[in-house]
Amino acid sequence: MSQDKQVGLVTGGNRGIGYELVKQLALKGFKVILASRDPEMGQEAAQRLMDTNLDVSFVEMDVVNQESIRQAAISINKRFGRLDVLINNAGVYLDKNQKLLAMDPGILEKTMATNFFGVYNVIRSFIRLMEKQGYGRIINISSEYGAMSELTYPGVGAYKLSKFALNGLTRLVAAEVNGDIKINAVDPGWVSSDMGGPSAPITPKQAAESIVSLATIGPEGPNGAFFRDGKRIDW
Repeated sequence: MSQDKQVGLVTGGNRGIGYELVKQLALKGFKVILASRDPEMGQEAAQRLMDTNLDVSFVEMDVVNQESIRQAAISINKRFGRLDVLINNAGVYLDKNQKLLAMDPGILEKTMATNFFGVYNVIRSFIRLMEKQGYGRIINISSEYGAMSELTYPGVGAYKLSKFALNGLTRLVAAEVNGDIKINAVDPGWVSSDMGGPSAPITPKQAAESIVSLATIGPEGPNGAFFRDGKRIDW
């Protein structure tokens, strides 16, 4: 296979939206790396897609472990020498409906470690591969819960703050990048997954479709914007 195929990386790719994103990128002709912190589940998910002749491979990566991210970056650089698309999908939702100041601070710390610092460290490690070729598309899976208007209401405070910070990170990085590198945030909506539960109205497949379109925007496409259902929404 020729090396000029674009390479995509999806964190938390072994289930839910992440798995669908890996599948849909591969169907669009990408070489896709499915990243998961659980090597067994990750390998198994990647194998299922490989069995349908999709160009998918697996890398172990725990986004709360900087050494794990560093090793994954070294391995991807060695194997592919490039990265065109990065989708930061790995995330946690640990809140019970407690008030922020009444909850165990460990819940906020764990949430920020994955949803904010995890994404920050992944971007920091992988942006070099994009800068090397002057091209890249980064998509952060956020949530409308991170919108400024949501902070007026109590509840789900740790998750809201983590996504609010992630949205801020998206805008700051957008302001810093050079060349044809674009970073945007997407709210996938309420998705029927382990996180969203069975009664959610949107399937992972539907959610992934609107996200994947941002992976293939041209040089005139948006940078530092927030989307839901393919439309821009307010921060």
